[in-house]
Amino acid sequence: MREVDNPKSVPAADVREASSGMLQQQLYAVFTTPTDGLGAVFANLVAHLEFQVGLEKEGILFAAGPLWTDDEDHWEGEGMVVIRASSRAEAIAIAERDPMHQSGARSFTVRPWMINEGSVSVRLNYSTQTFEIN
Repeated sequence: MREVDNPKSVPAADVREASSGMLQQQLYAVFTTPTDGLGAVFANLVAHLEFQVGLEKEGILFAAGPLWTDDEDHWEGEGMVVIRASSRAEAIAIAERDPMHQSGARSFTVRPWMINEGSVSVRLNYSTQTFEIN
């Protein structure tokens, strides 16, 4: 990676080079925000969740869920959906199919996100037929 002197941004290729031994899995984060309160959000919630489960079954949905307020006590209708897509344009097209967005209850932005670090642990307990995800 080339040396930079306090830049505002660097080319993505430089970041990829610096983390070349890491996972570098390209995903897309969809940040979704209510457009006019929670009434329309709740009116579309069932259809939205059915859409999300469909994306999960298709292998498109990586993770999704609500974003709480900073005090962790309330929900103002915001959410984050992380999807697998071949490009930002494809991710936008997927987000546009969400009934929440089609109805106008929420607007969204899509940000490319590259996973480099982290881990997932799954524990299967045969005797109790339970599992834990950490």
